[in-house]
Parts: sequence; structure tokens; C-alpha cells
Amino acid sequence: MDSETPKLQRRLKNRHIQLIAMGGAIGTGLFLGSAHIIQSAGPSIILGYMIGGLIAFLIMRQLGEMIVHEPVTGSFSYFAFKYWGKFSGFLTGWNYWILYILVAMTELTAIGKYINYWWPEIPAWASVLFFFVLVTVMNLANVKIYGESEFWLSLIKVLAIVMMILFGVYLLFTADVNSSASISNLWAHGGFFPNGFEGLFYMLAFMMFAFGGIELISMAAAETENPDHNIPKAVNQTVIRVFLFYICSLAILLSLVPWNQLNLGDLEHSPFVMIFNLMGIDWAAHLLNFIILTASLSVCNSGMYANSRMLLGLAEQGNAPKLFKQVNSKGIPVPAVLFSALLIFGCVLLNYFVPEKALSYLIYIVVAAAVLNWVMISLIHLKFRQAMRKQGIQSKFPALFAPFTNYLVLAFMAVILYVMWMQGFMLSVLMLPVWIGILFILFKLLNQQKA
Repeated sequence: MDSETPKLQRRLKNRHIQLIAMGGAIGTGLFLGSAHIIQSAGPSIILGYMIGGLIAFLIMRQLGEMIVHEPVTGSFSYFAFKYWGKFSGFLTGWNYWILYILVAMTELTAIGKYINYWWPEIPAWASVLFFFVLVTVMNLANVKIYGESEFWLSLIKVLAIVMMILFGVYLLFTADVNSSASISNLWAHGGFFPNGFEGLFYMLAFMMFAFGGIELISMAAAETENPDHNIPKAVNQTVIRVFLFYICSLAILLSLVPWNQLNLGDLEHSPFVMIFNLMGIDWAAHLLNFIILTASLSVCNSGMYANSRMLLGLAEQGNAPKLFKQVNSKGIPVPAVLFSALLIFGCVLLNYFVPEKALSYLIYIVVAAAVLNWVMISLIHLKFRQAMRKQGIQSKFPALFAPFTNYLVLAFMAVILYVMWMQGFMLSVLMLPVWIGILFILFKLLNQQKA
């Protein structure tokens, strides 16, 4: 490649990387999704998120070792291509790309509903179009603007959780003797496992998906200042902070109000609304709606960013059209951004024209793609370590207790698939080999055309 050819620019600072990763993992899964889990698992949800947080940390350390060694475009797709073969890179990259196309589509559609909560007279398509254009423009600006926008969007979510934790602690310490607020609520109403260990076990899949998105940090590696220093710092601090946010916020919530007294009939009744209601704030729902809106906008923003960088990486491997290798003078892969944006908007249109049942099949692919993503990271890391040993290269940021932790992650993913199968997500599990088969056929067809 010519030295004058524009390339990605290292303009993301440590604070950007920290919030990008935290923003990817703190979303509607925590703010709303925890309602269903509390009903089934009770206070043991705290242990569940500890387990999920540990697995997420192990995966991130495995990914972190690779991206510190070589902070490149395409992240784990690049490493799969380099250390495992061309199809592995193709599978990993396109799986991640379609995963975030569908996730961004879902979040963008949700934004329209959040706007309708305040202004029902505004057509959903109008607010969806406005935020779609906004996210696309932010991703077509230089990467520092993307970093700043994601920093502030994620900061809103983080500050919301911190404020809830602090106010919850205040309520616990100032609780009246006759108040129901007490740390004993964690075991006084049917025990820590009110529905037995099974109640927690069958919720593990839901909990694990709440940590999805934490790997977004790897997509920004090629545009990070001083990656040797900033990436290890971000990996360690981000996972620990996310872990603490989930554990602390839920532990305090379930101490303030007995879990079996929370009215969580559906996902519109967020457990976090309870804390604001205790403050006597009648606009609690409006505040939560704003927080969730920024959470969705943040995920959509990062999804388009991750998609464009993954598409650029695939093009550099020869696993996507050469057009997507183009980068402008600002360091933005414009064709990759526009193509990803076009598909994201196309998916939004599906919400209007495709029956709801058909859309649910897309969600099954999302679930299967997320599991495949985590499995591939651990498998690629095993291949990476094998290559490093053969070359006698010492890692700058070694993963914890590898390869034992790789096998632990893979075993845990097998458990997640079993839980999904038993909980009625059978089609998601069956879609996994079908999806891999589709990508293999596409890979073979594309390579035959090249030959």
C-alpha cells in the first residue's frame, strides 16, 4: 500500500475508549431486562451477574492480549484470518457485522417508540429518520467526533447508575425503623434462592447477553492513542466498573424493596423506576425514558462505527469488496460507513413492511450470532497463543490462566446454549449451524468467482 494512501487515525484517547466499552455493555439489558430475571431468580440475580461478569472479563482479557499485541482494523476477524485461516476470518467478520446491523436496527426502531412516549403525534418513521441521519453524520465526521459523542452518551448512562447507587445507599442508612428498606431483604423473603438454584440457572442466558457489546473496545484499537498503555487499562478498568455497576445497583435495589413486592409485570415496569418513586418524583418514568433513549442511541452509534471498521478489515483481508478499503483524508472509511448505514436503514424499513413473526426470526439470528461471537474469540485466542509459543514471542498483556480459562468460557457457552434450548429458544440454537453453513456457502461461492 502506498505510504500516501489515507489510513485510520489514532485520535481516540483513554477516556473515549473507557466510555465506548462501558456504553456497549450498559444498556437496556440492565435498565429494563433485569425485571424478568428478578421475577425468576430473586436476589440470586446478584450471583448471576457476578458469574456473567467473570466470563465477560475472561473473554475481554483474551481479546485484550491479541489487540495489544497488534492493534489493527477488524479486530478478532483479523486475528481469525491470520492465525486460523481465511474462512475463519470471513465467518467471524461477517457474523459480527450482521449482528450489529440487526442490533442497530432494533435500537433505532426502539428510539422511535421512546420519542412517541413524549410526543405520540410524531410519526415513528420521522423520529427514526432523524436519529438515523444524526448517527450516520456522526460516523462520517472524524473519529474524534465519534469518540466525543459516544463519550457523552455513555456518560449519561453511567452517571444515572452512579446516582441511583448513591441515593440507594442514602436511603438504606437513613431508613426508618418501620421501613421495609433493609439489607436483610436479600435473604428474608424466601431466601437468597427463592425459586431454588434452577430459578437462577435458567436465567443465565438473559444475564450474559446484558454484557454483550463490551468487546466494542477492540474495534477502536486501530484508532487509539498509545494502544500499549490505553487498551490494557481500558480492558481492566471497564470490566471491573461494569461488574460493580451491575452488582451494586441490583444489590441496593433489592435491599430497598423486597423482590417479591416489586410490580414487574412487563418490561415497561423497570425495577429502577422504584428508586425514583421512593424519592417522590412523579416524572421518574420520563427521566428513565430519557436514559433509555440515550442508551439506545449510544448502542446504535457504536454499532454503525463497529460495522464500518469490521467491513474495512474484511476488505483488507480480501473477504469483502475492495471498495470498502477506501479511507478519506479524515481517516473515515466512507464507503463502509454508508453501506452499513444503508443496511441499518433497510432493516428499519422491515419493521413497517415485514410481519412481526418474520422479524422474530431475525432476532433468533442475533441471539445465535452473539454466542458464536464469544465462542470464536476464545477459539481464536487459543490459535493466537499457539502461534506466539512457536515464534517465542512474550505477550505484553497475557490473558488470565490461559488456556484453562478458554476452556472454561467455551464450557460456559455450551451451558448458555443448553439454557436457551430449555427456555424455548430452540430455534436460536438450531439457527447456529444453519447460519455457519450459509456463510460457508457464500465464502465458497465468492472464492470460486475470484479463481
